[in-house]
Amino acid sequence: MNTFISIVVPVYNRPEEIRELLESLERQDFNAPYEVVIVEDGSSESSEEIVRRFQDKLQISYYYKENSGPGDSRNFGMQKAKGNYYIILDSDCILPKQYLTEVDKELKREFVHCFGGPDAADASFTDVQKAINYVMTSFFTTGGIRGGAKSVGKFQPRSFNMGISKEAFEKAGGFGRIHPGEDPDLTFRIWKTGFETRLFPKAFVYHKRRIDWNKFYIQVNKFGRVRPILNKWHPGTARPTYWFPTFFMIGLCVSVLLAFVGIPLPLWLYVAYFVVLFLDALFKNRSIKVGFLAIFAALTQFTGYGIGFLKSTFLLNFSNKEPEELFPKLFFKRK
Repeated sequence: MNTFISIVVPVYNRPEEIRELLESLERQDFNAPYEVVIVEDGSSESSEEIVRRFQDKLQISYYYKENSGPGDSRNFGMQKAKGNYYIILDSDCILPKQYLTEVDKELKREFVHCFGGPDAADASFTDVQKAINYVMTSFFTTGGIRGGAKSVGKFQPRSFNMGISKEAFEKAGGFGRIHPGEDPDLTFRIWKTGFETRLFPKAFVYHKRRIDWNKFYIQVNKFGRVRPILNKWHPGTARPTYWFPTFFMIGLCVSVLLAFVGIPLPLWLYVAYFVVLFLDALFKNRSIKVGFLAIFAALTQFTGYGIGFLKSTFLLNFSNKEPEELFPKLFFKRK
């Protein structure tokens, strides 16, 4: 298949992020033509002036629409795009110069209608960004399902770094209104149409995640609430491992109580886990501070996700209401 790539980026009130992303696109060592489609999702802080600065350097187009969420904005951008293969990026990503070349190599080596790539932490990131990036990508916290390993079974791409053919997009129907969770929902529908997905391990991005601890907790809590909804919509995709954060935190609380009554072994097992986590984060980031912050980030991740997952599972199983009625803030209204 001869591919013409359209890079689609939704943006909401983050013009400086778009500038950094476009600068990284300007530095690409990829020689074939491609286009960039920026979709402003009802922002009050416009990126139009930033985009205009790159019109002589990139084949770029800019669209403004009313706010309807990132999934709907990606659909909008793909409908406007001229290419037959779309790459979806988050606005807070920066691309290494070889990114498009690596995507092109993978597509030519073994074409696939949908791919995902890993995310990494750039040296310029803050220690908190590095710690959060670590727990979001580490085998010891997420099992590598966000693109850090090949051995995770059937790979589920994430829309911060995702490619999809025009054919697969049209047959699967694009992104839904749920957010977060629109990525696995689309992946499951892609599988149902008969298309495959694959990890492109060398097509990584630097994912900045401009986020503080409170925002991180809210984000992972939403991830936890979304997963039981996806399990309900796509029953064959449910996995026992989705319960891990909930059981992990319950077990930690029980272990602390047991230690107080003279049974310390369970707590020592948790201590051993956190030591491994610390050493792995320290080794990968070359920073003692990031190692300690990674422990706090993991506790935040497991607590937020675990509580969200448990609450959502309970409500979905013991209520007659539909997910959109139970969790209206997880669904965008289409304009």
